[in-house]
Amino acid sequence: MNKAKIHDFYAKLEQQNPEPKGELHYVNNYTLLVAVVLSAQATDVGVNKATKPLFKKIKTPQKMVELGEAKLKDYIKTIGLYNAKGKNVIKLSQMLLDDYGGKIPQTRDELQKLPGVGRKTANVVLNIAFDQPTIAVDTHLFRLGNRTGMAPGKTPLEVEQKFEKATPAEFMRHAHHWLILHGRYVCKARKPDCPACVVRNECGFKAKTTLES
Repeated sequence: MNKAKIHDFYAKLEQQNPEPKGELHYVNNYTLLVAVVLSAQATDVGVNKATKPLFKKIKTPQKMVELGEAKLKDYIKTIGLYNAKGKNVIKLSQMLLDDYGGKIPQTRDELQKLPGVGRKTANVVLNIAFDQPTIAVDTHLFRLGNRTGMAPGKTPLEVEQKFEKATPAEFMRHAHHWLILHGRYVCKARKPDCPACVVRNECGFKAKTTLES
């Protein structure tokens, strides 16, 4: 994809959805961080179902530590890998209290020091909580980067760096959300819905689907 096509690609996604939002439910930056940690290898729908009652009671690291690991696991036991995630949420909550005054750090390096927080999670939090122009590469973005030809790469980090290089500055703030929603609902893994795609003319995917295929 050349620069003109990439610009048009984002411009069309922006026209379709000017203020894209993530689909994880949260009430503040702390609960956002918890929700993103819980969402690893799980669906947003499944996480939201578990966190709705949790976030009614627990909105701060202090309250989470007071709740304790055993009770937290009761709330999140429907989420995959809940044992490890429960441990990490309690540990990261304690670390936020001990090292950051209960506040969420605003750099990727500091966020990645927290248990259960990898680069992707850190990028999501920085983008949503602090409006930083980060792009978090999950399975959808990895597929999109390679399929469209905008950011081909063999690793998530390579795809992330290529997306950051290719994406015009004016679109960086929302790029992550546009791409994730596009990958989730249109450019799907098994069969992309090319006939319904607003960026099909800009996309470099050779094997586009048709209404008949």
